[in-house]
Amino acid sequence: MHQVPTGFPKDFLWGGAVAANQCEGAFDYQGKGTSVADINEFRADLPLEKRSNAEISTTYIEEALKNKTGVFPKRWGINFKETYPDDLKLLGDLGLNLFRTSIDWSRIFPNGDDLEPNEAGLLFYDKLIDEIIANGMEPMITLSHYEMPLNLTLNYKGWYSREVVDFFVRYCKVVFDRYQGKVKYWIVINQINLIGHESFNHLGIAEDKVDNLLEAKYQGVHHMMVASALATEYAHQVDENYEVGMMLCGGPEYAATCEPEDVLATLRINQMQYFFADVLIRGYYPGYAFRYFEEHDINLEFAEKDEEILKNTADYLSFSYYYTQICDAKHIEPYRNKALPANPWGWTIDPIGLRTLLNSFYDRYQCPIYITENGIGCYDQLEKNGSVHDDYRIDYYKAHIEQMKEAIKDGVDLRGYCAWGPIDIISCSSSEMSKRYGFIYVDQDDYGKGSQKRYLKDSYHWMKQVITSNGEKL
Repeated sequence: MHQVPTGFPKDFLWGGAVAANQCEGAFDYQGKGTSVADINEFRADLPLEKRSNAEISTTYIEEALKNKTGVFPKRWGINFKETYPDDLKLLGDLGLNLFRTSIDWSRIFPNGDDLEPNEAGLLFYDKLIDEIIANGMEPMITLSHYEMPLNLTLNYKGWYSREVVDFFVRYCKVVFDRYQGKVKYWIVINQINLIGHESFNHLGIAEDKVDNLLEAKYQGVHHMMVASALATEYAHQVDENYEVGMMLCGGPEYAATCEPEDVLATLRINQMQYFFADVLIRGYYPGYAFRYFEEHDINLEFAEKDEEILKNTADYLSFSYYYTQICDAKHIEPYRNKALPANPWGWTIDPIGLRTLLNSFYDRYQCPIYITENGIGCYDQLEKNGSVHDDYRIDYYKAHIEQMKEAIKDGVDLRGYCAWGPIDIISCSSSEMSKRYGFIYVDQDDYGKGSQKRYLKDSYHWMKQVITSNGEKL
């Protein structure tokens, strides 16, 4: 009889995750081009829920580039491009054996449609990846994490333009060739299902360049999935040890009531989140998606070989998990579950939801799973003696790690876990520094001011104990 696991596997990967555009800085250094993330603006005058630029017009972009109003403060990051040796040493000492970051597409192909890569950009990632490995961590590299060259928005239509498939695959091939033997784990597209909240960052489609924005988004996603499949095919040709995954922004969404209409509405909303993984892991478009497209007047264009290309499926599923929402038949979009506690930005705290999602994903796909983002953004207080007391963060991680262990006992093939922002970085959703996730405090404010000195939080010492004990000492 099969024995139920008692805890985390011995080879479990304990990691941390960042994105290049949120940490590196040096946004115009050594030939780097402007990316879609570089023109996002921090608007302290807006309510918290409206600080993320989901949709952006070319008029906004041109004004931002002209007056330099939209490239602050994210372009400064935390100066990781210069401090990475010391930062990675701290993360290695924490006990991490996996470090997820992205290669900034605009640092390698500044305009996106360049014929040759920027060697200076590649040299930086040569050193960064070597340093990750030297500190005892496996690199997990994301190829597209909101860093599309802005030129592909202005002179094309972002991912809506079919040409971008070839541009992206060219970039992927350069990177796959370069890091053979050094990088094993790859994620092609970060949170590929985020076509609402982070729409522009994700797809690079300016809202005034297309007639039907919703249709353009799904056409862009189709091109992304084709590009992902082509990249996966090439990666497996280059190195049989490469493991190429796809990534979702996780849910799940709950039905607001037990009324059949609410349950069905919730099912249909969850299906259209599964959709992206259904295509990239199963290799074909599901029937419910075609019905959704028909009901929303979405007409997608498939190139002649697209269906065949999509059969080059991902090796694993990865996902981020921050909060859950609820749905009903009367509302088009999910909304906050006020029965749950939340952080200052309204993101609910639901550890059991993580176990639910892990089981749902594994039941559906029966493939290896990695949680590639999880954490809590909070306002932290740096004390005069350099300490940061963040018991709330410890409580958050303890509860979520407990549920991960339960999911493993349920039979889920969970192989790794990445805490989001193990060192404080600029927030993606609000471009703030004060929304902190890290175990390591960075002395920098929302406007780029501060010493940038690093301090260890209480959660750092706690997490080190967790990792050393492989999740047993919580």
